[in-house]
Amino acid sequence: MLAGGAINCPPEASALMVSGRKNGMPEAGVTEAKWAELDRTIADLFVNPDPVLHTAMQESEKAGLPEIEVSPSYGKLLFLLAKMIGARKILEIGTLGGYSTISMARALPQDGRLISLEYDPKHAEVARKNIERAGLSNIVEVRIGKALDSLSKIHTAGEGPFDLIFLDADKPNNPAYFEWALKLSRKGSVIVADNVVRYQEVAGIAGAKTFLEVIAKEKRVSATAIQTVGMKGHDGFALAVVTADI
Repeated sequence: MLAGGAINCPPEASALMVSGRKNGMPEAGVTEAKWAELDRTIADLFVNPDPVLHTAMQESEKAGLPEIEVSPSYGKLLFLLAKMIGARKILEIGTLGGYSTISMARALPQDGRLISLEYDPKHAEVARKNIERAGLSNIVEVRIGKALDSLSKIHTAGEGPFDLIFLDADKPNNPAYFEWALKLSRKGSVIVADNVVRYQEVAGIAGAKTFLEVIAKEKRVSATAIQTVGMKGHDGFALAVVTADI
């Protein structure tokens, strides 16, 4: 580190920095390739070959689902978070093909429960088949419909609180999802929100900056946001733990 707090960045590190964007994507194609290469290296080291998750990804692709599922390393992170807090009940908003659903459900005990909310019936059908193939249908339930309607029903039915809540649906509704997540939490619950950073901008995802401001102002949680790079490009997630009684 240089005087005044400046960082003495070696040339090889400087070469990995993104200089700008074009059409919403980083201009430095080599950087994207390097991020993906390093991400695969990390996955090879820490994520064991998994035929079930591999098949889930293949089946999702064959069904024409958008290729926006979490990366293998991110899936492992969700699994570890659930394990760390001893989660017994998990709520997911945004199922897609069930990749993240399976990753988190595997951390649950035999009598655990995971509810995943999905708006698109086609996505839900693919996810259910993937979840069944993973042997997790007994603890995972995929519910179809508008997430805000489903969250209200979950609250009314008294199905909370949940130990871990993962927000990975339509981003403009994240502030509302976060408010529901709080209502369905307890002191110690963990809330994870995906895609809060995109290609060097907090505002790169619709409503992301507003969402982070909502989290930052919420006195009942302690939170942070982390930017990431990898096979999914420049991204980021927010992580919050509920610190007060709800």
